[in-house]
Amino acid sequence: MSKSDTLIFMQALILVVDDEPKIVRLARDYLEKDGFRVLSAGDGPTALAMARSEKPNLIVLDIMLPGMDGWEVCRRLRAETDTPIIMLTARIEESDQVVGLELGADDYVTKPFSPRLLVARVRAVLRRAQGQVKALRVVRFGGLEIDLQGRRAELNGQPLPLTPNEFKLLALLARHPGQTLTREQLLDELHGAAYPSFDRSIDSHIKNLRRKLGAGPAQPASIETVYGVGYRLSLAT
Repeated sequence: MSKSDTLIFMQALILVVDDEPKIVRLARDYLEKDGFRVLSAGDGPTALAMARSEKPNLIVLDIMLPGMDGWEVCRRLRAETDTPIIMLTARIEESDQVVGLELGADDYVTKPFSPRLLVARVRAVLRRAQGQVKALRVVRFGGLEIDLQGRRAELNGQPLPLTPNEFKLLALLARHPGQTLTREQLLDELHGAAYPSFDRSIDSHIKNLRRKLGAGPAQPASIETVYGVGYRLSLAT
């Protein structure tokens, strides 16, 4: 293992999600022996909540989970984060692997598995993710430039004054350009999944963002309403 790999892995937090305690213990033992920090969850809703609150660097996610299956957990997480996900399952059908990868999983490991193989896959996916970090720090769309790490935004080269919540919403929309995000997904970004879905604060934040983005050819990025669904960031026409 290279020196740079050692630094990456010692700082990495892995969330292992499986409803079989033996599998969790086996994965934890080998990952911790290799220098990772490890958290675990035994059902879908807990996994989703922990992924949002603890911000792991990678998630090992079983498909057959109580409460919410791994596919649904993967789908929801992919709508709001680029955290690497390795699907873990006893299913061996090619179609199941295709579904997981199409939902945004980064890799796929079938049970029974070698714990050394799992650790190797974790290392490989983290290396790929580390190589993409610089590209993910700044999002550009139309006249927008959003520094995700510095939490700064510019519009046509000029600073864009945003409240913390406005920045969160604009950054989420900009990471998924052209994709419609539901009000529930936007609320989750601000307050977490437990927040009441009938809250109307999103509408107020979107109204303020539109005002700050302006209109016309000088401001090509705009936030569209998709009635009955949510909002998306598009190039103004």
